[in-house]
Amino acid sequence: MSATSQISGFYKLPIGERIKILRDFAELTDDETALLSKEGSLPLATADTMIENVIGTHALPLGIATNFLINGKELLIPMCTEEPSVIAAASNAAKMARPSGFSAKADKPLMIGQIQIIGKWTPKAISAAKSAVAKNKKKILALANSTDAKLIELDGGAKDVEFRTISTAVGKMVILHLIVDVRDAMGANAVNTMCEKVAPLVEEITGGKVRLRILSNLADKRRVRAKAIFNKDEIGGSDVVEGIIEAWAFADADPYRAATHNKGIMNGIDAAAIACGQDWRAIEAGTHAYAAHSGKYRSLTQWRKDKKGNLVGEIELPMAVGIVGGAVKAHPTARVCTKILGIKSAGELAEILASVGLAQNFAALRALATEGIQKGHMKLHKRKEETK
Repeated sequence: MSATSQISGFYKLPIGERIKILRDFAELTDDETALLSKEGSLPLATADTMIENVIGTHALPLGIATNFLINGKELLIPMCTEEPSVIAAASNAAKMARPSGFSAKADKPLMIGQIQIIGKWTPKAISAAKSAVAKNKKKILALANSTDAKLIELDGGAKDVEFRTISTAVGKMVILHLIVDVRDAMGANAVNTMCEKVAPLVEEITGGKVRLRILSNLADKRRVRAKAIFNKDEIGGSDVVEGIIEAWAFADADPYRAATHNKGIMNGIDAAAIACGQDWRAIEAGTHAYAAHSGKYRSLTQWRKDKKGNLVGEIELPMAVGIVGGAVKAHPTARVCTKILGIKSAGELAEILASVGLAQNFAALRALATEGIQKGHMKLHKRKEETK
């Protein structure tokens, strides 16, 4: 009988039974099966509470980026990545940014929940709906805030409602944005719950039909900025400064280059985010959407010279992160990594991630503008290959 992927009640089975089924299905060896059962810093029992149909855990190297000074604070940055040269590059860039280091500032943790309203949206109907929403805004906010007493206690919660209209392939739609201060959480669960709670009221107020009620990962009300100054003599002189600025200008003008340029930034941000149990896919989605907010996909960073000829780098991007709930609470290693950072708020974590991204971008641009990206990267890559 041929193997089948149609398995009734797989999720109900103990992990050991799932592994046995998988062993037979894929004809795994005893050694391969043992790898799945092997436990590391994340116990299988804990993993089984985090996602569905668990059959094991998947380890990635966890390293430390050194030399970081952010907002005057000495930091060692945990980074989880499979790619060689990322941590070395970030550490070297942070060393060159000293003694002033990185300055960073995060916005308030405001997330956007979207409520899609379908209807016959003539100009008159849109005007009437907009007026009705404005008239009932306090009622909408109060109902949203009835879902999360703890968040309100912490001075968070739904703060505003925005009214939008968009043209789509199936006609005009009204979109309400529920603006929620999520405090030290990433915020998806709180925002989604609020959107679903107010949906019937929104239908009543607008006369339309609510469809989607969901958080937006384009968290452009929750941005973070970081800046660093690199002494021209410490990084190779005026020609290197010019080369970095020219490399940045290429990325800012050309989306083909910008995609790789921004991917390099995310090499650092993702690695630190994964180490700290963050939803790095949400960060990626918001970041790349924001890179195109002008109507053209561009660089997330800006590079220029100051009056002394030194290199000045800046980065701005959305950053939806949290230090309460989710994987950061469930995953033992994520808790340790967060402790290593010594952070007390989601804003601090956002500032660290932005600084790491800026450092990563500097390192990549400097390498590209001088010796090329492959010399250092391939040296470390070769070391990895030699260990096989």
